[in-house]
Amino acid sequence: MGMDKAIKSVVIVGGGTAGWMAASSLSKFLNGKEIDITLVESADIGTIGVGEATLPAIREFNHYLGLDEVEFIKATNATFKLGIEFENWSQQGESFFHPFAGYGAPLDGVGFYHHWNRARHLGEQSELGEYCLATQLALGNKFAQPNLQANNPLAEFNYAFHFDASAYARYLRSYAEKAGVSRIEQHITQVNVEPQSGQISSISLQDGRTISGDLFIDCSGFQGLLIKQALHIGYDDWRHWLPCDSAIAVPCTASEDLTPYTKSIAMDAGWRWRIPLQHRTGNGVVFCRDYMSEEQATDQLLAQLDGAPLADPLVIRFTTGKRQKMWHKNCVAIGLASGFMEPLESTSIAMIQNGISNIHQFFPFHGINEVEIAEANRLNDLQYERIRDFIILHYQATQRTDTPFWQHCQRIELPDSLKHKIELFKERGHFARYDGEQFEINSWLSIFTGMKVYPKYNEMAAENMPKDALLQQLAQIRKAINQGVGFAGSHADFINKHCQALAEASKAS
Repeated sequence: MGMDKAIKSVVIVGGGTAGWMAASSLSKFLNGKEIDITLVESADIGTIGVGEATLPAIREFNHYLGLDEVEFIKATNATFKLGIEFENWSQQGESFFHPFAGYGAPLDGVGFYHHWNRARHLGEQSELGEYCLATQLALGNKFAQPNLQANNPLAEFNYAFHFDASAYARYLRSYAEKAGVSRIEQHITQVNVEPQSGQISSISLQDGRTISGDLFIDCSGFQGLLIKQALHIGYDDWRHWLPCDSAIAVPCTASEDLTPYTKSIAMDAGWRWRIPLQHRTGNGVVFCRDYMSEEQATDQLLAQLDGAPLADPLVIRFTTGKRQKMWHKNCVAIGLASGFMEPLESTSIAMIQNGISNIHQFFPFHGINEVEIAEANRLNDLQYERIRDFIILHYQATQRTDTPFWQHCQRIELPDSLKHKIELFKERGHFARYDGEQFEINSWLSIFTGMKVYPKYNEMAAENMPKDALLQQLAQIRKAINQGVGFAGSHADFINKHCQALAEASKAS
């Protein structure tokens, strides 16, 4: 069978964000292990990467590689991201914020949300977001590094970035090449599969070369050159839960106010994004063709830009869902080759990271092992399903029924895992926690509360504090947060002072 031979060579097919994240991470992971890493990419395929928004996990990835944060920001024209503002989602004209942070601080050992919910029942008018420093900084267009004051739970928040994905791929490419990864720029003409074992043995290139390998990583995007076209692994189509199937992206000139957050604005048949970079703003619309034409979507997008467009609109068609197996035999798919979730919660790079960490955990040093492959696939499925549920929640919890699209969303039959989670929360604010959750309880709280979904009853443990003491505690927390916001400077000033992009980085992209 040849299944038990040790891995001596890894071939990554496709560059882009997924390919170079895999190459740089594996070069660090396999350092000193005498395993060759080759990445093959063709010059004519650009990355889908538009302006890319991320989750805080990207900082862990950069830290693992030993990247300097300031240098990374300058090279990728990055800005800071404290969270996402959702506009017109709960209802037309209303907005709420999803921060990378918690709310308030536990009182008497009981989670803050339960106290706030009790106060709400008692007539307290303040919003949950008033108890989050990150939310208040973002809404004031300010940025400060977290944990400025020791032992202050309110100062504990996280942040991510908005950056130019193509520039990030170039940045990681130079890292990987310095670490010994060989890059071949060639068009792949054929993927060669051994008839007996079903494993990939090699790939043939346009210049006549054949590149053989022991482990292949498919980072070829929607094409799925290896996992789909050569190995014929099927795809779970999730459009019955998430009906959007198209996106149109267009960058425009940078606007005056550099927001430290992503904006997601609900539209008649989907939503549009706004991602501020230092040198330009990324924009796009995600929509469902059954309810809006490409022309309508493009017109609506171009009409809403807050700067001059810098390129022609790029149309991307997709099918939300995932590959039935991300890992089959000696091939692992990462990024768009393994599945696609609309970018509503900026999960695509985090999903690349999940895929890479599954490869690290089950790297076949002693040969391909079916038991470990099965576990990697199980973990990947869970990670996809949890993110899927979180994104469905946004469409499900809204009050909107003003267009046929939003009416359709109200009728969607939910996955059991999500149904249970919503029903449990609506009773008295408890959370079902499953394996593989990318989003913590605070994220779910942001969406539930932002959409005005509240528990029917209070948590009994929160009833013990006298009403006056409770309202006084809440007022103190709000005051502390307002003071914290007062100390912080603007997001743009922070970048100008500490990490302004190099002029050549702005020109290159």
